[in-house]
Amino acid sequence: KMAGSSTPWIGSAYLFLQSTCKTIALPALYESSQKKPCVFKALKLALADSTGSVNGVDMLKVHCSHPHLIVQLKFCKRETCRRFLQSYREGALQKSLQSHLQLSLATTTVPLKVELKAGSEHLDKMLKDEDHCLECIYREKPDRLPDEEITELEECLKSLMLHQSTNNNVAGKDCSSLKSLAWPYPPQGSSLPIQLTFIFQGQQFDNRTITPDDHQKFAKSVSKKWKQVGRSLQKCCRALRDPAIDNLALEYDREGLYEQAYQMLLRFIQSEGKKATIARLVAALEENGLISLAEELLGLHPSEDCS
Repeated sequence: KMAGSSTPWIGSAYLFLQSTCKTIALPALYESSQKKPCVFKALKLALADSTGSVNGVDMLKVHCSHPHLIVQLKFCKRETCRRFLQSYREGALQKSLQSHLQLSLATTTVPLKVELKAGSEHLDKMLKDEDHCLECIYREKPDRLPDEEITELEECLKSLMLHQSTNNNVAGKDCSSLKSLAWPYPPQGSSLPIQLTFIFQGQQFDNRTITPDDHQKFAKSVSKKWKQVGRSLQKCCRALRDPAIDNLALEYDREGLYEQAYQMLLRFIQSEGKKATIARLVAALEENGLISLAEELLGLHPSEDCS
């Protein structure tokens, strides 16, 4: 049934992590502004090890529920999920997590107890039946977009990867470049900076957040180019990363271009929060030749030679 379906294979599961060492409390470490990046990096690296790809599995949210750290996972491909399950079943994921936590936290050892659940199903009890596990995960559709906190951590990590690959002429998607990164500790309460103003056609504009009026105008006017704009935005927006845009096209195909464009920008706004600024949208429009729409959003009169 799953293999023959025309819809993309998407599923969700929860990974429960608990340190069996009394002096190490994972939820407390994750709640610490200084240690959170270290724990996140270890999670990201271990998940990359388990699937063979940095982007093999998405983290949607990390819950702190003492004594557990609970990671909500999203899988977008059946075979990727299968590789994750094999790694989990063989204990490779657990060993990888312990190793990366030890390195990231600069401690001696971090012994872990792990559990995997999909909805009400405890997958640890059925790991030998891989297909049944896959069915359970497939039934549990993700109920959220990535948290803004997760998105910020991801973007910081991506920028470090890009910097590393540029300096070393290493492909940015290579796991080895990710493993060699030193994670900088951000100051407490820090966030990614948002520019206050931006320049468009030689004029300076306030870099406000996208308004409901902007949203409506965009959906009405962008037409078939909504996917191109979405792919420009996805460069710095994890929620629009493949296959999200194609999924939206399929899901809202019957409703037409307006709804597809509306839902794409809605996902961007919900995911990016305060960082969903007009400057980012205008840059994406400009990149795709939609100058007149950018001018409309900024309250300018389009010139005669606009595209």
